[in-house]
Amino acid sequence: MKQGKTLYVSDLDGTLLQPDARISDRTLSMLNEAISKGALFTIATARTPATVASIIENLDLRLPAVVMTGTALWDKNSNTYSDVKFMADKPVKELVNIYRATHYPTFLYTLRQDMIHIYHLGPLSEIERNFIEERRHNFAKTLHIPANGESELPDYLGDTVLFYGMQPDAKTEEVFKLTSKVKDVRVQKYHDFYGPEIGILEAFSPLSTKAIAIREIASRLGVERIVTFGDNLNDIPMLELADVGVAMENGVDEVKAVADIVIGRNTEDAVAKFILDDMGIDRGGEQ
Repeated sequence: MKQGKTLYVSDLDGTLLQPDARISDRTLSMLNEAISKGALFTIATARTPATVASIIENLDLRLPAVVMTGTALWDKNSNTYSDVKFMADKPVKELVNIYRATHYPTFLYTLRQDMIHIYHLGPLSEIERNFIEERRHNFAKTLHIPANGESELPDYLGDTVLFYGMQPDAKTEEVFKLTSKVKDVRVQKYHDFYGPEIGILEAFSPLSTKAIAIREIASRLGVERIVTFGDNLNDIPMLELADVGVAMENGVDEVKAVADIVIGRNTEDAVAKFILDDMGIDRGGEQ
């Protein structure tokens, strides 16, 4: 049973979503019921709104979503951003120099007037080409990537919000060590749905974390309790922030180690079931 006014925040991939990157009908029904009965629920994801919008189209989300790993809050209903954490121009240029010197291809994201603009450094791999094709006609993104992959970058880079690379793991580890030395930048390396042979390398403002963004939402709402759900390394800060940090059974060991509770798998509608139970809402005999 919940104690006080509670904010529930769930990661998407590997947590709320099925393996095919959708919310199951059962989870959707349970979450909408919880929200209709007063649940303060939102999501926190590494994704941008460009891919989030269709996933949560039928979810009655009334709070801003935490997107791009805490880089901004995004309002589904107005399609607007707030609390954006831009990277400073100087460290952005330092990172660009490192990526070019090490021949590490990466995407660079800027945000201007509620529109994400995507550039690319270096030649495009097959994975990156597929990544682009999946987003080429998306309403929320503008791509500035020629056929050879090397974008002409704007002179001003102070509206950069994110670098996102997906390259062989050994190369990613090498560049991670170099970029970690750049001041006023937060970098992270992890594995995702591309498998262990591909390392994901991201760079943000130091203030871009799911935990900081969730704290901002919680402060505005005046909640007394925060419950967060996650499965991967970039979820650890928000699980540590929470009064109740909840890990998925399918999550990585590091996440389970810091969690207060480990629940079922993402394929078992575990997040929605937990929320209904926590609120004391009867699930009609469903186990």
